[in-house]
Amino acid sequence: QVQLVESGGGLVQAGGSLRLSCAASGPNFSIVSMAWYRQGSGKERELAAAIATDGTANYKDSVKGRFTISRDNAKNTVYLQMNNLKPEDTAVYYCNARAVVYYNTYELESDYWGQGTQVTVSS
Repeated sequence: QVQLVESGGGLVQAGGSLRLSCAASGPNFSIVSMAWYRQGSGKERELAAAIATDGTANYKDSVKGRFTISRDNAKNTVYLQMNNLKPEDTAVYYCNARAVVYYNTYELESDYWGQGTQVTVSS
């Protein structure tokens, strides 16, 4: 199993910045990709940004140019730098990791989720 621990959410005024962090831990695993999803009140969960092991990143159109996803492979940690935040960015942000866990006789690739961190942007 892989555990994801998020930090960095909070309340910020429009135009402000926040940085989210998510650290993955557990025995005998390797990360395939990591991402940040978000879910606003009454809305479906959506992908905000994702990054592959080679550093290739992709973003939801509405956050391009404002959000930057990065990762530290040695620390199994992913970051989301959010600048020029807007009220519509208000949501619970969830860290996601696709990881391979190695057991004695087999390996299993699965998706893992963090507990979520609230980001609130006031106008």
